[in-house]
Amino acid sequence: METVKGFKDCSGEEAIKRQRIKEILVKNFELYGFEPAETPIVEFEEFVKGENVNDEAVSEIFKLQDRGKRKLALRYEFTFQLKRLASNKKLPYKIYQIGAVFRDEPVNANRFRQFTQCDVDVIGSSLKEDAAILALTSKVLRELGIKAEINVNNRKLLNEILEKEGVVKKEEVIRELDKLDKLPEKDVKENLKKYKAEKIINIFKKTDSFFEQYDAYDEIKELKKYCNYYGVKFNFQSNLARGLSYYNGTIFEVKTKDVKETVCAGGSYLVNGVQSVGISFGLERLSALANVEIKGNKILLISIGQDEETMKLSEELRNEDIPCLIAFGQISRALGYANSINADYVIFVGEKEVKKGKFKLKDMDSGKEDMLKIKEIIKKLK
Repeated sequence: METVKGFKDCSGEEAIKRQRIKEILVKNFELYGFEPAETPIVEFEEFVKGENVNDEAVSEIFKLQDRGKRKLALRYEFTFQLKRLASNKKLPYKIYQIGAVFRDEPVNANRFRQFTQCDVDVIGSSLKEDAAILALTSKVLRELGIKAEINVNNRKLLNEILEKEGVVKKEEVIRELDKLDKLPEKDVKENLKKYKAEKIINIFKKTDSFFEQYDAYDEIKELKKYCNYYGVKFNFQSNLARGLSYYNGTIFEVKTKDVKETVCAGGSYLVNGVQSVGISFGLERLSALANVEIKGNKILLISIGQDEETMKLSEELRNEDIPCLIAFGQISRALGYANSINADYVIFVGEKEVKKGKFKLKDMDSGKEDMLKIKEIIKKLK
């Protein structure tokens, strides 16, 4: 049976890889002082829409109705739920969330209607927290083996430039400028003619030093100073916009040459009137790009008429945090199963082995076999 378009099953090595990536994310989130939170997948439609009714993502929410005829919706991101989570919390409030979000939008090879977001947010932030978020991002990317660049801009700087140039339709112009890395320059210039702002494109081709004349550029310099303390570098990208409906300061996104889509992105915004900052990692994109070692050996115990002893032995291994499976019945069938699940080792548990207190451990890659005591097996597998 096929899945609904834009949704997919995940199992086997792909699921194991995703789990490993989540472990790396959680470890780093907690290293930087973030605590976990969980929020409902289903919310009231009015709450989901919030104040960002013009946001493109809001227009793509999945709408539902329960038996009480109440208008509901699936969450499309985590940010809007922070309004509830952050209420009456002591600041700064630092949390992370990992879970499924849903968008009723067109699909492609790297875009699904259900995907897993992995977010960190600081409610009650300054540029120092912005820098810490970028340090966390840089560390995660290194551990995942993803070569990428962090691009940074500031919404205040964009607004200041447009005000000085007398641009009236600021939001519309910013939206077009944000397309400079996605569309040919001539196309963006043509779009800007509608707002009589086509000449402004030349400003965003200037070198970094040009922007020293703007007051808001001081925040870029200050952020760079803090990032240097963390040993993190970023590229200043003057046309970067993102999240037009809510970002109000620092904006950042991570790009790689391997895919055209953004790897992860974030920025600063208000939560209940409090300055905040966050970043969102998409698990699907990370899984497509990450080069991670799937840790741990896959162990299969084969019971040769020694079910009780095999079960006892399996618990000895599990008590040492060594995962294992048991196969009962014919040896040939059990070995076939071992190959089908890509087992790293097989342990044979027969009458002779039980009497001797030694068990045959077979390395399924090399074919090498050793007769070992259980303590020796545990030492070898840990």
